[in-house]
Amino acid sequence: MFTFARVVTICMLFLAGGNGSALADETAPGDCAEALSTVELNRCAAAEFDKADAELNATYQKALAAIPGFASDPPWDAKSWETALRASQRAWVSFRDAECDGHVAMFWTNGTGATGDILGCKTEKTEQRTKELKDRYESR
Repeated sequence: MFTFARVVTICMLFLAGGNGSALADETAPGDCAEALSTVELNRCAAAEFDKADAELNATYQKALAAIPGFASDPPWDAKSWETALRASQRAWVSFRDAECDGHVAMFWTNGTGATGDILGCKTEKTEQRTKELKDRYESR
């Protein structure tokens, strides 16, 4: 995860007239702890999001599989429960994407930090949703 200090350091490099490319050249490919260039930061942010998204998808599938153990008589039967979870997940994805791709992006007015902030937002919200599903379906 990107710390506030790392973001400030990167911003200071840009404000000082440097683009961090000399430092980025020293960064080993795939070493996100040392990433400084916008391209590397975005690549690392995308990798973090992909990891969080994969965990969410696995957790969501486990939640769907757990539904029969929670179900009872209509309208709380397995089919109704699954329909409700699927609708909830679709609405949640729409919210996450609207918040991160739309709202958060507005703060950057097409600046170089937009992609990293958008991906960071999506990662954070995805991790939160994963925790919610685990708390509801795996902790009972």
